[in-house]
Amino acid sequence: MAKTKSKAAGSADAKPVLLSGGNPQIAKGYGDAPVQTYIAAMPGWKSEVGRRLDQLIMQAVPGVQKAVKWNSPFYGMEGEGWFLGIHCFAKYIKVAFFRGLSLKPVPPVESKSKDTRYFHIHENEPIDEEQFVSWVKQASRLPGERM
Repeated sequence: MAKTKSKAAGSADAKPVLLSGGNPQIAKGYGDAPVQTYIAAMPGWKSEVGRRLDQLIMQAVPGVQKAVKWNSPFYGMEGEGWFLGIHCFAKYIKVAFFRGLSLKPVPPVESKSKDTRYFHIHENEPIDEEQFVSWVKQASRLPGERM
């Protein structure tokens, strides 16, 4: 049983398992490889958008740290915690800025957590890359979440 779960969760020859809402099930791991596995497993149009978000984050924050935790990619600064997370839903991608209330302008979607703000990306809606990069740069300079 554990062998099957491991294969389904991350090997290149296995079809990715999608959890409720279309989020890929990817084994927890640190570094670029698990994040790339997650992005490749994002269903449909979301995979291309995930690749672009990852590129923009890496360009905006050289040396960014990456991990997959709780079936979601996380981005952070070494010793400073995580500043951003990505999660797939059936109809959109949710980008979480963990200190989003401190960003200018504040990302548009509220969270149950007072400080966290979200940015949702829907199919066929253009991403304001300039604004996204600005948020990423700002967020990377704030203390991150210790998760």
